[in-house]
Amino acid sequence: GYLAAVDGFAPPGGAGGPTARRAAPEADPPGPLRPQRSASAAARARRQVRTPQPTRSLISYRTGMSAVLRGRPAEGRVPLRRLLTAEDGPGDVPEELLRAGAAALVVGDVAAAARLNARAAAVARARGLHVLVARTWEHLAYAELRAGRHARARAHAEEGLRAAHRTGQRNIAAHQHAILALVGSVDGDAAGVAEHAHAAQEVAGRHGLAQAATLAQWALARAELSRGRVAEAAARLGPLVGTGPRRGHFAVRMLAVPCFVEAAVRSGRSGAAEAAVAEFADWVAQGIDPQAAGQLARCRALVDEAPGSEPLYARALAEHERSGGDFERGRTQLLFGGWLRRRRRPRDARGVLTDALVSFERCGARAWAEQTRAELRAAGQAGADPMPGPLTRLTPQQVRVARHVAEGATNREIALQLSVSPRTVDHHLRNIFAALGVRSRVELSRVMTFGDGAG
Repeated sequence: GYLAAVDGFAPPGGAGGPTARRAAPEADPPGPLRPQRSASAAARARRQVRTPQPTRSLISYRTGMSAVLRGRPAEGRVPLRRLLTAEDGPGDVPEELLRAGAAALVVGDVAAAARLNARAAAVARARGLHVLVARTWEHLAYAELRAGRHARARAHAEEGLRAAHRTGQRNIAAHQHAILALVGSVDGDAAGVAEHAHAAQEVAGRHGLAQAATLAQWALARAELSRGRVAEAAARLGPLVGTGPRRGHFAVRMLAVPCFVEAAVRSGRSGAAEAAVAEFADWVAQGIDPQAAGQLARCRALVDEAPGSEPLYARALAEHERSGGDFERGRTQLLFGGWLRRRRRPRDARGVLTDALVSFERCGARAWAEQTRAELRAAGQAGADPMPGPLTRLTPQQVRVARHVAEGATNREIALQLSVSPRTVDHHLRNIFAALGVRSRVELSRVMTFGDGAG
């Protein structure tokens, strides 16, 4: 998924494309959030929206996005990469920074997208470009969401929502609501998800904002999935990821496929899941999303559900180690742990599920952590209470190293178990000691005895 067009910047031929939206201020939002905006303020805001002149960067952007919108992503990424690597670069022009940020998402460089959009936000604020400020917050929040940094995405979206209300930009406010709904579906705030999703859908339905509508629907489904309501989640996501007229926005629908596959398999719709995985694999091959390779391996493991699933889960976890992101790693660990438990391997299941619990608690995914505790109890871990505070400071790999230390393993033995070098184990141990405030393996063993019931 990606933002295929920046507000106000249409591909060649003047077509706005599916994500193009009006940048000028719109009607005031309803209710208590209605800004007290004067006519002079509205006029000042409108003057900030300029039709871009056809610079080299704009031509590269339009050419690339036009190809993407016409279903030729490989062709489109060539000029978009040229835009990102140009010697003159986007400079300090907010509009060009936004274009470069959108291009970075298309070519799969999420870190560059976040960096460019953050710069656009800083420049727009410094110059008092209030309409652009709201838009830059939106794009920055989306980039952080794509990077798996949900707390940052929430903070930026909240800032953007306030800015959009101040300038009367209801369409941009709808997108901020959709992002906040998605963040809420991670941390388990069911009421917040519903509130933000419905706020986004109310405007999206009237103004034809397919991207905001898709994000909001995905958020509602992911919140249902976090509570174990798999049939409801599958029913909600089915039209979005399918190929019919009700399908979701082209730039984000593939991002929702892993949720649909999980919900579909768990609710007995394996056939629909297999079809979705086939299309998802083609999308993953484009290299657009750093998280997607791990998600694809997880989806294939879910659809397989046979002894051959274990290597797929292992591959997914290896991909998560490369791409980072506690939430996606935790979801794979939760599903893998459940798979191990159902195959009567409770000890192995408890180890993987404990890793999942750490992952979810590190990123604040409360509802998903509750699911994990339920799986731990089913796997025979008494209590399955939340992990003590100190252990949440460790990465899942560090928890694995610490657990082996507590069991008396040497660095070389741990290295063999985890398929890493002894030097890597030593590096992890130094970081573990610093994070937990311990000075010896004996002290670490005491901490793990208190905090790790996975044995």
